[in-house]
Amino acid sequence: MSEWKNKSLAQFVTFQRGFDLPKSQFISGDIPVFGSTSILGYHNLSKVVAPGVITGRSGTLGKFQYSTVAFWPHNTTLWVKDFKGNDPKFSYYLMQCFDFSDFNGGGAVPTLNRNVLKSLKVDVPPLQTQQKIAKILSNYDDLIENNLKRIKLLEESARLTYEEWFLRFRIDGKKLEIDSDTGLPFGWECKLMKDFGEVVTGKTPSTDNESYYGGDIPFVKTPSMHGNTYTLETADYLTNLGANSQQNKFLSKNSLMVSCIGTAGVYSLVAGNCQTNQQINSIRFYKDEYTFYIYGFAGHLTNVLDAIGSNGATMTNVNKTKFENIKAPMPSIDLLERFHNTFNSNFESILNIMKQNQLLKEARDILLPRLMTGMIDTDDMDIAI
Repeated sequence: MSEWKNKSLAQFVTFQRGFDLPKSQFISGDIPVFGSTSILGYHNLSKVVAPGVITGRSGTLGKFQYSTVAFWPHNTTLWVKDFKGNDPKFSYYLMQCFDFSDFNGGGAVPTLNRNVLKSLKVDVPPLQTQQKIAKILSNYDDLIENNLKRIKLLEESARLTYEEWFLRFRIDGKKLEIDSDTGLPFGWECKLMKDFGEVVTGKTPSTDNESYYGGDIPFVKTPSMHGNTYTLETADYLTNLGANSQQNKFLSKNSLMVSCIGTAGVYSLVAGNCQTNQQINSIRFYKDEYTFYIYGFAGHLTNVLDAIGSNGATMTNVNKTKFENIKAPMPSIDLLERFHNTFNSNFESILNIMKQNQLLKEARDILLPRLMTGMIDTDDMDIAI
């Protein structure tokens, strides 16, 4: 590390505040508008050329994003205006070693003042070492991204077939004959959600009992379900003692979880034994053949849940009884078996790929601080993984 230099963050890069752009002023285009945690949408003009490093300035602090294309940093962000000869991707990874939430200067609404960051010290290696470190870490992120694309394709295939068979009533290119009395294909029935499986409303074990928490049994809340076909990681975990205090709340693999309070309609499959909080209604299916069919059905539930759970209130609240009595078509068992047999392997692959990504993230996150402090010599590492 003799060639590494200790600098202030201000000597390493220069941050600048983003630019105001209300959503009402977005003009359709392909330029990403970066907010504090994610892309807010797309616009027809850019403010910054790529590559870019962006972080939250207001609201959520400390989450970093990297852009390989020209972009518009929103005024809730800070973006790196000048990398001062440093490798941009290395800069992106280095920033992730620090908890910028410690620099909150905004009181009730977290606000990151770039002037406060000047006092932060960083160890900076030579450019060649920066590039090698960035390449090693990028390889992990590239694998993760490729896996996410594979997951999207596998789920897209199931979704498109679901819509063709169960919404358009077309099987093998032929339209099924519709019963005018039911509006469904002949042989289909209208059933209730409770006919497909046992509905379980989650519950939170007493938070006053510390021995209930800190184990390895996932305790699922709605944020952990967002965008996940299966929910593998959660913010909280229960001990055996905590989970066993409410044994009837256990969910097994391929049960379906649906958020029903607050943000309704978020849904995800269970990856393994877990429990949920009271904002989630879940289905333990009576037959395997129901699983992926009802998973597809859940993708169209948001408006239904909002309609039956509003009652004039500002927050949606769908209790167990209301959820149990949601109506759903019951296709012929032969068709359900065919759908299940066609896509069971897709969902098994999705789960396995998600587990691979989990391991890749863990390995990357272990390497990150060690590479950034020179604990691991990049000359001893093979860049390929």
